[in-house]
Amino acid sequence: MLSLIVPVYKNEANIPSLLEAIAGIRQQVDGAFEAVFVVDGSPDHSHLVLARALPDAPFNAQLISLSRNFGAFAAIRAGLEAAKGDYITVMAADLQEPPELILQMYQAMKDDECDVAYGERLRRDDPWATRVMSQAFWRLYRRVAIPDIPQGGVDIFGCTSEVRDQIMRLSERNSSLVGLLFWVGFRRKAITYHRAQREIGKSAWTFAKKWKYMQDSVFSFSDLPISMLIAVGAFGLVFSIVLGTIVLASALFGQLDVPGYAATMMVILFLGMLQILSMGVLGIYLWRIFENTKGRPLHVIMSSQSYGGQDK
Repeated sequence: MLSLIVPVYKNEANIPSLLEAIAGIRQQVDGAFEAVFVVDGSPDHSHLVLARALPDAPFNAQLISLSRNFGAFAAIRAGLEAAKGDYITVMAADLQEPPELILQMYQAMKDDECDVAYGERLRRDDPWATRVMSQAFWRLYRRVAIPDIPQGGVDIFGCTSEVRDQIMRLSERNSSLVGLLFWVGFRRKAITYHRAQREIGKSAWTFAKKWKYMQDSVFSFSDLPISMLIAVGAFGLVFSIVLGTIVLASALFGQLDVPGYAATMMVILFLGMLQILSMGVLGIYLWRIFENTKGRPLHVIMSSQSYGGQDK
């Protein structure tokens, strides 16, 4: 059985095309099939449109509605928990990734070629600024965190139920689902594709969400900030020794008009900067420890329905 998870947020206008694409996928899947729609607190009428359309859809479906907007990865986790299939794939509701990619990932897992299949973008039809920032982030992330992640990152993936079970055991908060997918290991296969432009609606992937995703990805899987702090501290120690030697020599030879003033100011400024940086980095790690001690669920399901549809 194949379970297709679709997180939905501000996709009301795109739903007819989305359902048509999923119906086409279902026709080409030779086994059992279900679509799991997770409405992530969408402020539009996405849930209502889906609730009206799914009873007549030519495939089995689940419709899950979260009580508020928890984020795309939390919505995907909710779908992973609800999915009943032996093979599970994730598809974006905006249809920027080709639906055929779902079938390719499903076939690769079904043929026992891999346990995890993921889409690797050859290129993307996005604004140049978005492309440059994305490339810079993923290049850094591959270097300091998980080298196995493709250069353009991962937006769409599939996995077996066994891999899903392992990921579900990792209940850490403020983490990266894609990072966890690569962290757990298993056999992986990349399937290349071309990412199309978004034709309907506007992306909800704002700069604030990208910034949070960057923080979650780096701080959950890398000690780079701590390593940078050690490097800055070591440099500061050397700089202070050199500066102290210069100031001492100048004082001995009477070169300072206001003895101690310049050196004092430089040392205060430098150490003040270092303390602020240290407090910021340590504060982020302490905050993450605090978040993981709360025991809050990663998402809250407000309602859940199942539809038999017209699947034969």
